[in-house]
Amino acid sequence: MTVPASRLGPAPGGDPAAPAPAPAASARGGARESNTWERSFRLWDAYFTVVWVATLVFVLGTAHPGWHVRLAAGGLLLLLIPWYLAVGRPVLTADVPDERRALGYIAGAVLLFLPPGVLVGETRLMTFALIPQCFIALRLRRALTACTVINIAPVAGWALLWRPAGQDLFFNSVFAVVTLVFSAALGSWIIRIMEQSQERAELITELDASRHEVSRLSAAHGALAERERFSREIHDTLAQGFTSLLMLVQAVEAELDHDLPKARRHLALMDQTARQNLAEARALVTDGTPADLDGATLPDALRRLAARHDAGVEVTGPVRPLPAGPEVVILRSCQEALANTRKHAGSSPGIMVGLTYGAASLTLSVRDDGCGFDPSAPAGGYGLAGLRARAREVGGTALIHSAPGDGTTVTVSLPVPRSDT
Repeated sequence: MTVPASRLGPAPGGDPAAPAPAPAASARGGARESNTWERSFRLWDAYFTVVWVATLVFVLGTAHPGWHVRLAAGGLLLLLIPWYLAVGRPVLTADVPDERRALGYIAGAVLLFLPPGVLVGETRLMTFALIPQCFIALRLRRALTACTVINIAPVAGWALLWRPAGQDLFFNSVFAVVTLVFSAALGSWIIRIMEQSQERAELITELDASRHEVSRLSAAHGALAERERFSREIHDTLAQGFTSLLMLVQAVEAELDHDLPKARRHLALMDQTARQNLAEARALVTDGTPADLDGATLPDALRRLAARHDAGVEVTGPVRPLPAGPEVVILRSCQEALANTRKHAGSSPGIMVGLTYGAASLTLSVRDDGCGFDPSAPAGGYGLAGLRARAREVGGTALIHSAPGDGTTVTVSLPVPRSDT
């Protein structure tokens, strides 16, 4: 696997004091991390310059060989500077080094380094700048091959050219082998660390993408839940009110010619229903308390609601204040049950609303003696499904008992805080 320059800083070529690797460029950071790597690479530029200057000083300052050989070696070392600036630096700082260009740069740098390395032994100090570049730019196997050439070839050539004393040859050979082993071990370890860093960066990127997707789905789910809640509110308040208004209009039209007092009563009921709908609309807009519950207890709200449907109300158990959530569910459930009774139960059904306060429960029952229906038949409307959904949201249940010709009973039971009595 090629190690991108954005992932791997300079690996010490056998030098414990060489610069530490640059931070991995996270896939999340994009251009920002690339720019950070570009700026941090200036440290590598400074390191390369210091090693190159030190090598040049050593080459020119040594006593052997002659000055003309040292000048030739120094001239070849000078060529490393434009080669590094023109070819090497763009390769080393690329996000993903081009394999062919990287191999060409390392090959050129080695060719410029080997002649002075053979001519003047002090030139081998330059290996501390060249070896890290091999691990930055090349695959591991090719980097190890280049390290072997850089460490061994100059010593072998120097020994063949100058025929040094046995002790000098031994020390130089041992130093080259130790440097090679240390470079290979440390360079390989750094590459493995950088590969693990890249894998972690990819995992972090996937985690971020998953987190964004979860956030998006959560927002979509929240919007869908809110839309469903708002639909239920409209269905149970405004839509039911408009249905009542339409039915009252039909009743008034039938009564105008022969029963004006009854028509006036229905007109008054229409006025009351319209005002109630307006109050419910304002409560929906402000997300406030339902109009029937505003300033009233739940039994009072149910009595007002039942009166509009000519229904009776029976309250059982000690009445006590309860959280707004269960009371709103009971009120909306009663609205839905009464509206369904008006629409489907037949002419003038007897309706009774029951409200039972238990020690840890609140139960609503709406019974009528209308025509009934088959609860197992597919429901075409939204009301009963919304009624069940409301009860589930607060941990309760909604049951519908009915049969053709036998009336209908809707029972909603909700858990509430336990009574102290």
